[in-house]
Amino acid sequence: MTTALPPGPPLPRSVQTFLYAKQRGLLLNSAARRYGDTFTLRMVAPYADRVVVFSRPEHIREIFAADPADLHAGEGNRLLVHIMGEHSVLLTDEAEHARARRLLMPAFAGSSLRGYRTLVEAVAKAHVDGWADGSTVHTLDRMNELTLDVIMQVVFGMTDERRRGELAPRLRRIVTVNPLVFFGWKYPRLQQHGPWKRFRDNQNAIDALLYAEIGERRAHPDLDRRADVLSRLLAVGAGEQPSDTPLSDAELRDQLVTLLLAGHETTASALSWACHELAAAPDIQREARRAAHDGDDKYLEAVMKESMRRRTVIAATGRMLTRDMTIGGLDLPRGTVVSTSILLAHRSPGNFADAARFRPERFLDGSVGPNTWLPFGGGVRRCLGAGFSLMEGTAVLREILTRFTLHLPADGRTERARIRNITHVPAHGARIRVTANDSVA
Repeated sequence: MTTALPPGPPLPRSVQTFLYAKQRGLLLNSAARRYGDTFTLRMVAPYADRVVVFSRPEHIREIFAADPADLHAGEGNRLLVHIMGEHSVLLTDEAEHARARRLLMPAFAGSSLRGYRTLVEAVAKAHVDGWADGSTVHTLDRMNELTLDVIMQVVFGMTDERRRGELAPRLRRIVTVNPLVFFGWKYPRLQQHGPWKRFRDNQNAIDALLYAEIGERRAHPDLDRRADVLSRLLAVGAGEQPSDTPLSDAELRDQLVTLLLAGHETTASALSWACHELAAAPDIQREARRAAHDGDDKYLEAVMKESMRRRTVIAATGRMLTRDMTIGGLDLPRGTVVSTSILLAHRSPGNFADAARFRPERFLDGSVGPNTWLPFGGGVRRCLGAGFSLMEGTAVLREILTRFTLHLPADGRTERARIRNITHVPAHGARIRVTANDSVA
């Protein structure tokens, strides 16, 4: 098979890498306008050497439906290995990935979600209790604190306030890491200096806290009576799962870090965007407040989904070809990373009528087609926490909207996205002014 790559920007690799790290939307939109739905980006480490970007639904379906042995998601996302670890469910492939996913899935199944709902509601109430009538709220910071509190309790069932207090700020430092730190992984000598050394020291401190928690929990006599994720994973190889190989401390550490980071940052960003969108659209907010008072979770979930569409948090998924393959009619060589561009798919007028408009009703009227709404990826790699994220987002919006009306800040500053770590967050924190509902007409 003769292989070839589609055309793409002629910019130097270093320039494409910088734009992809700092101005991804600008680069992707510009390339799509010039080259169409499929194009090639060429970059330098820590990003892939060659990335072919796809955004048409039929191409995305083809990628998601492919044999996992032919398309390795772990190899396509090696950028994260220095944070998540070699055993992370996000970074393993084939049998190892299938095992990790099978072990984690029960913690996020429907029955578990129902058990977590009361916890989420209690945490949301405690956090929103701190909002004052007439105050300006930096929602990105507030949602990060709230969702981190939730996920730490879901993952650990952690009641030790001291250890939670030590771990939380260190996790935030990973979330807010400058993408330039990634280059320290290509040039190890950098890790002796400045921000690269601080990042490594922070990770070492996180590992010490996690291994201490794992060690103490292994000695706990009541694992079988606990519902948190760590206790479930420690029970592997015993009780109802005697045929499974128990997880090592290193495997547990990698899954815990993955769940802690992926389980709160993306939902926090989506919630902050949702608050901003509602503040900017009073008519839609009025309907959302009605839904919150009436217990109409379907409408509140539609608000979350539309926010995730219009304000894409994760820009893409990546898969590395393990052999020469034909995808989207293109003969691509082994080693190519194929990227399903969530950002471009969500903005496409071919996928979404009036795509620039915030319109939650599109998720209630059946107009959203398959392989067009992709915040949780798809196929065998679809995010395990998708249901949890939507349940949490819906519960938090209900708590906020039953108590407050949201307004844009007085300066009227238009919110734009910036890249933080691997997520697109509101550049100015999605600040909103809140007024108690009983004080407005």
